[in-house]
Order: sequence, then structure tokens, then C-alpha cells
Amino acid sequence: MNRVTVIGSINLDTNLRVRKMPKPGETVHATGHYSAAGGKGANQAVAAARSGCKVSFIGGVGNDAAGSEMLNLLKKEGINTSGIITAPYESTGQAFITVDDNGQNSITIYAGANYAFGPNEVVQNKALIANSDFLIAQFETPLEATIKGFEIAHAEGVTTILNPAPALAEIPADLLKLTDIITPNETEAETITGIKVIDEKTAQEAAAKLHQQGVATVIITIGAKGAFYDYQGQCALIPAFKVKAVDTTAAGDTFIGAMTSVLKPDLTNLKEAILFANKASSLTVQKFGAQPAIPFAKDIKLVK
Repeated sequence: MNRVTVIGSINLDTNLRVRKMPKPGETVHATGHYSAAGGKGANQAVAAARSGCKVSFIGGVGNDAAGSEMLNLLKKEGINTSGIITAPYESTGQAFITVDDNGQNSITIYAGANYAFGPNEVVQNKALIANSDFLIAQFETPLEATIKGFEIAHAEGVTTILNPAPALAEIPADLLKLTDIITPNETEAETITGIKVIDEKTAQEAAAKLHQQGVATVIITIGAKGAFYDYQGQCALIPAFKVKAVDTTAAGDTFIGAMTSVLKPDLTNLKEAILFANKASSLTVQKFGAQPAIPFAKDIKLVK
């Protein structure tokens, strides 16, 4: 069983279903509305836990009803929440998600308590990181906290995974040097490298740029086309499973959590781990919502 610590975001998601995305200045009627647990960090932690990982979390929630609910839901997943602070003067993070009939989404985030912790809180939870096989982080929480966490991880021999989302045009060089695995989607890869990723060839070009910035292992998810990896001179596009997508929210988060659950720390089974992650994502996109759609290991193993 892999041990994983996540430094990341925790949000209450408000979801709206629409037939088509509204244009600027346009009003459209929603066909459905519901709330669910989300946040990239929490989604990845839940995906890892449901796939069989022992998971710990470092983050923040507000001193409000949403914060209590999010903590309780994480605990129900068996996730160690001792590294999550309750910020007295911030509300719990919020995400407002609109999904159209093609399964595509548009997301607006209010960070709230996700920015109420920093390097000091990470240092206080050094033991969680040191006792892990992998440390995962995204860009919905303070960069300084992530850098400190990655510094601790490298000093302790823990493999670091950076999900550069939401994308930053310029990622701090000191963070990239501490990143063992980077996992952008095609849009994020283009923002970071300037290369439009549409196929295996362009993915390899983007990966080469990320290698130049110090990242040894690059995994680029390309939606329905699958996931491309470039590691130690080996590269390939592993096709996605063909399914009818109704909601792509949390598909990338599911991919990262599921992959980490089976990935060996020495990465010798990287291709197999990506295939497992593709299976997991194919299940997520067939359901609505973020965490409610994330599958369990027993269901992932049934995908053919």
C-alpha cells in the first residue's frame, strides 16, 4: 500500500448543468443544480484513498459549516486530516462549476481558507511527508507552502508529483528542480511551454521543454486521446478508454490519485500505472460531480 501526502485545496463545489455554455452577456437556464465536495487537492486525495492508498492531507478549511462538512467527508474516506487547519477568519474554499451537455466544464474558484496556510504549517507536518512514498501538490494553494513541502520531500527521499493546475505561465525554477513528476493536461502544457499539444509529437516537444527545466518525468493528459509519458528516454501515448462523457470535472484529479496508488516509487511500472489511471478517469467522466464520481479500486479493475 502506497503512502501519499497531499498539499492542496479543499472546496465546496456548486454545480450547474446547462445545455450550452453562456456567451458573454447571455443568460441561460440551468437544467440541474447540486452541491458536492471538491477542490483539486481533496479530489486527488479521495481518488488515491479509494484506489487503496494510505493518505494524509495538509491544507485549510474555514470555521464554517462547509469546513466541518468537508473535514467529515475526508475522514469518512479514511484520510488523515491532522494536517488541515481551521482558519478562524476565512470561509472554506468554493468552486462554481458549469457543465454543458457535451460534458465540458467551466470553473470559477474562490480560494478562501485554501490560502490561509503556508510554509510554517507544512513544516509542522514534516512527519506526514517524511513517512510518505509520494507528495502531491497543485496550484490552488500557496506556492511557498508547496516549495517547502517539496524541499522536505527531497530531503527525505520522497517522490514529488506536481499537478500544475490551474496553469501558471511561469513556474518558479526552484519548484521545478524539486519536481520528480509533472502532470499537466494539454492546455496547461501549452501555457507552460508555449507548445500547443494535440498529439504524441507535440506532447513530446512540450515534454522536452519541461525536461530542460529540470523535471525528469513528464505525463501529459490529452483528454479523450489518452495520456502521454516521457521518462528516461522512453515515451508513448497510452490511449484513453472510449466512453460517453457526461462531466469531465475531476477526471484529471482521478487520474493522478489512481496512478499514485499503484505507482512504484522507482517508477518501474509507470506505463501500467498510467493505464490504471486511464481506467479510473474513464469511470469518473461517466458520472456527475467531482468526488461523487471518483471510482473505487474494485470498479477500476473491472474496466476492460
